[in-house]
Amino acid sequence: MTDLLENLLGDLETEGDLLRTAVAGLDEDGWRTPTPAPGWDVSTQIGHLAWTDEVATVAATDKAAWDAIVRQAIEEPTGFIDSAAREIGRLGSKELLARWDAARTGLADALRGLPAGEKLPWFGPPMSPASMATARFMETWAHALDVYEAIGVEPEITDRIRPVAHLGVRTRDFAFSVHGLDAPAEEFRVELVAPSGEAWTWGPEGAAQTVVGSAYDFCLLVTQRRHRADTDLVASGADAERWLGIAQAFAGPPGAGRAPASVVEPVEMTRHE
Repeated sequence: MTDLLENLLGDLETEGDLLRTAVAGLDEDGWRTPTPAPGWDVSTQIGHLAWTDEVATVAATDKAAWDAIVRQAIEEPTGFIDSAAREIGRLGSKELLARWDAARTGLADALRGLPAGEKLPWFGPPMSPASMATARFMETWAHALDVYEAIGVEPEITDRIRPVAHLGVRTRDFAFSVHGLDAPAEEFRVELVAPSGEAWTWGPEGAAQTVVGSAYDFCLLVTQRRHRADTDLVASGADAERWLGIAQAFAGPPGAGRAPASVVEPVEMTRHE
């Protein structure tokens, strides 16, 4: 196991613990509080995280069971993930928390146990343990924001978000492709200011296309938790500006994103698988 994987798993555990603490004190009515994702209450959000951790563990440990999950997903391509989240979300809060606890621990153990160099299958390309840990961190962080907003908890803003920013940069070409667009040939320069004030950069200095701003706003954007108009991000170049309108750090079809702060109409749920 590499130091990178261990650090990612440690940060994933911390983010999960923060979310667990926030929801553990809710009564049953509190668990049914609607979140910004239409149709998803707090319990559905936690159910989704538990299910995805469970499925990722299966992918890492049981090929036959994983193949069965893939077949089921193929039979219900548009509603498979939502159905699973809602089914688990119907559990009582204690049972749901226990299931999520077991799923989180099981996933961490499974990723630590994979032989060096081995990848696990996923709904997109196969993933290394570090890549899966990064994806699970991104999704846990993003869905936690939905829960915090619903129950009135201020999120903790720290440099732990760096994997989300990194994933957002690395998925640039994917974001173009799922919108039926050709990805720009040249690299972009991305310069972000971390919550600590540290400078995080990607891409070559002197690039014609650039994005600058706060890392937190960038992470909110690429997880589609904030509309482009409500960020401090500044793009130079038409391609960079276009990217900020379609960026997504999650797999799957284009997300509907969030409306600008001045617009209150609900939008469709954004998935992060």
